[in-house]
Amino acid sequence: MKNWPLYEIFIRSKQGLHHKHVGSLHATDSTMAMENARDVYTRRQEGVSIWVVESKHITASNPDDSEELFDPAADKVYRHPTFYDLPDELKHM
Repeated sequence: MKNWPLYEIFIRSKQGLHHKHVGSLHATDSTMAMENARDVYTRRQEGVSIWVVESKHITASNPDDSEELFDPAADKVYRHPTFYDLPDELKHM
């Protein structure tokens, strides 16, 4: 198990529209990862779809780069419709 790759597990619930990361596990290959994910993360029949992704294939942003990566959207006011007047009848936007 020392050399088995790490897999990230994503499950889509019966009520969900998207997959959520639920955890990680080690397996010899993606087939074993899928079987183990089913046994570990869907014991109560809460899932309808499973994704397994070998961790080495995931690229994540660096927290130190968050300012330059996410702040450019702040200067585009049209992306945040806070300046529109909404009718009183509209309860949720």
